[in-house]
Amino acid sequence: MYEKTFPNKRFKLTLEFLQKHVKTSETIFDFGVPNPFSKIMEENGYTVKNTKGEDLDNDQTALQTEEYTIFTAFEIFEHLLNPYTILQNVKCDKLLISIPLRLWFSPAYRSKTDMWDRHYHEFEDWQLDWLLEKTGWKITDRQKFTHPVKKFGFRPLLRYFTPRYYIVAAEKIKA
Repeated sequence: MYEKTFPNKRFKLTLEFLQKHVKTSETIFDFGVPNPFSKIMEENGYTVKNTKGEDLDNDQTALQTEEYTIFTAFEIFEHLLNPYTILQNVKCDKLLISIPLRLWFSPAYRSKTDMWDRHYHEFEDWQLDWLLEKTGWKITDRQKFTHPVKKFGFRPLLRYFTPRYYIVAAEKIKA
């Protein structure tokens, strides 16, 4: 996935946001298979569990059977057909989610070679906020940031100013 580029800025800002909201004594259930950011979390003292590659739209068993105090989903909700069901099945009281934001000047991402590397949802910030609200979560912190690329052109110029990522921390609303 990161053969040509490594998202250093995104990983740095995501780690800072994580460190602001999660203690290293807490157990993280990081939605998705082990990945470079899972490794970064572990290198920074976090205990991280991941899913095993199952189709997460159809199988949320791990959400109910794993032991965890924090749920994270960093750049995975855009790949899911049904993130609503996922959020309903999270059993802890705190989560962190980040998504790439929909860009008006760029089409939805779709890999032609990897069926798992496609974006079904191209979120705007209010859509993730609404999804969390509808599934019983209250956002406690949020941040947007850009993702400049080292290319020339109109779209690369826009990426210097247009927020590309949105990250939130939320807590389950107690009934």
